[in-house]
Amino acid sequence: MKVQKTPGIHHITAMVNDAQRNIDFYAGVLGLRLVKKTINFDRPEVYHLYFGNKTGEPGTVITFFPWANQLKGRIGTGQVGVISFIIPVGSIHFWEQRLQKFSIEFSDSERFGERYLQFTDPDGLQLELIERTEGPKNNRNFGGIQAENAIKGFGGAVLISAQPNKTAEVLENILGLECIGDEEGFLRFRSEGNLGNIIDIKLSPSVRGLMGAGTVHHIAWRAKDEEDLLKWRSLLQDKEYYPTEIRDRNYFKAVYFHEGGGILFEIATDPPGFSVDEPVTEIGNKLMLPSWLDSKREELEETLPSVEVRVLEGDK
Repeated sequence: MKVQKTPGIHHITAMVNDAQRNIDFYAGVLGLRLVKKTINFDRPEVYHLYFGNKTGEPGTVITFFPWANQLKGRIGTGQVGVISFIIPVGSIHFWEQRLQKFSIEFSDSERFGERYLQFTDPDGLQLELIERTEGPKNNRNFGGIQAENAIKGFGGAVLISAQPNKTAEVLENILGLECIGDEEGFLRFRSEGNLGNIIDIKLSPSVRGLMGAGTVHHIAWRAKDEEDLLKWRSLLQDKEYYPTEIRDRNYFKAVYFHEGGGILFEIATDPPGFSVDEPVTEIGNKLMLPSWLDSKREELEETLPSVEVRVLEGDK
């Protein structure tokens, strides 16, 4: 019987305060494309913003719930602590200069022989850039970023677990990642995909994480399709991880569960993707709503703050 394995990260979803500031940073500074502007299906008065590569492929998409009234969170156990993005080999100097241009403080770090450029977004999310040959080129030019320097997608993530051994067990025995290293307080796992494929578990003690602005809400793993997702759900039930029912998120179907270290995991299907309700050339331009909320479009457009993707002053 073939062992089920995820290719890696599907998307990562985080909490922030200000929608326009969020767009200015991830689209304006980092050059990601706003691939979908929709609402939080569970709280329609809050945007759900998706950023990714030119087509919003799985493994490239970071999403946000920007809600002005939420309290500041605290990064700690039970959360994704650091989000890594892959940049092309030879582009790190470009990114150092770019971060300096926008007055973003950064530092260098090393794990498993790789150099990481680390910084935070305006809400305090911890990010890092890593040069790797893996992953397809992101053929997108925007602002001051040309395709040869553009972020390709996720490199991976650092998980801060309340019980690292239990998180490791899920990565290895449920999701099918391979443990490839143990070094300086981190356990490293690798999946078979070429994006979002390196997961480090932090082994040293940490404070308890508190959900709020500047923290990751959940990390999602890739499933090939709905049939694959049903198999994952059945496996999770057999292993007593108590997954949710399959939920339709318009752009993918998903199940959610908490692993033993307290982190909220999701498994999401690759299809149908972000062109299911608008052409790829137009994705991210207008507010897209699920069918059951379309009758409230006018009301929601009045309630939600006005936002836009814009080239920042430093790039003009």
